[in-house]
Formats: sequence, structure tokens, C-alpha cells
Amino acid sequence: MIYVVLEIAQSIGISLGVGCSTLAIVNFFVAIADGKIDDSERKMMGNVYVMLRIAMVAILATTLLLIPFSEAHYLSAFMLGFWTLIAVLYSNAFLMTKHLMPSKFGPAIQASTWYSLGVVNALIPLGLTHFSYFEFIVGYLAAIALGVSIVNGTMEHLKNKKKA
Repeated sequence: MIYVVLEIAQSIGISLGVGCSTLAIVNFFVAIADGKIDDSERKMMGNVYVMLRIAMVAILATTLLLIPFSEAHYLSAFMLGFWTLIAVLYSNAFLMTKHLMPSKFGPAIQASTWYSLGVVNALIPLGLTHFSYFEFIVGYLAAIALGVSIVNGTMEHLKNKKKA
């Protein structure tokens, strides 16, 4: 029963993170579209960031608590990839909070990581978890490249639209 509750809580945490990450990016685009982020936009984005942190804590806690219930699969490339995503979520959030990660990359890396975590979690019930760590990294880097392209392309579009 504990195992089932932890698995469900982990899935809810991942879903919450993917959804909030989407809201964070969309809110950011809406907020900067006019060239300035006002107090109400800042407050809305702050609330979404709090929910993202709650999702991150839920994922870390449930993943740690699930270790005793797991067998050798915790030593697999899949789980190494899963833990890599968690580590990137935490380290990138820290770097963005400290303004050490350029805004050209930070939000896109965070969104790409959340989506990658959602995809990886969706592979479990499909039985598609047998890949190498190299294959995981190639797929993850492709997701980041796509995320950076979409986020920065949208930002450029918004800048050009504002100028016009």
C-alpha cells in the first residue's frame, strides 16, 4: 500500500511540475510582451514558482522513499537518467535563483527538464525503459535544444512584435 501511495504521489508531483512549468513559461511570455513585468504579473509568476518548488520536493522525497521498494532497476540507465533530471531541476533552479544562469538558457533548460521527466515517467507503464544512458543523454540534449529554440524564438518574436 505504501508503495502504491508513493508511486501515485510521485506521478502527481511530476504532473504538477510539468503543468506549472508550462504556466511559468506562458506567464513569462505574457508578462514580457509589453516590455515590463508589473506587480500583478510578478505575484502570479511567484505563486507558480512556489508550486514548482513543491513539485520538486514531492518528486525528490517520493523518489528517495521508493528506493527500498525497488530492485535492480534502480541501478539501470533509466534510473540514472531519472536522477540526472532531478539533479538538473535542482541545480538549474538554484542557478536561476542566484542569477548565475543566463535567461537565454535557464527557463528553457527547466522547461525541457520538466517535460523530459514527464516523458520518462510515461515510459514506465509502457515498458520502454531499456535504453542506455548515452541514448538518454542524446534525447535529453535534443529536448534542451528544442526548448532553447522555442523559448528564444518566442522571445525574439515578442521583441519584434513590440518594435512594430
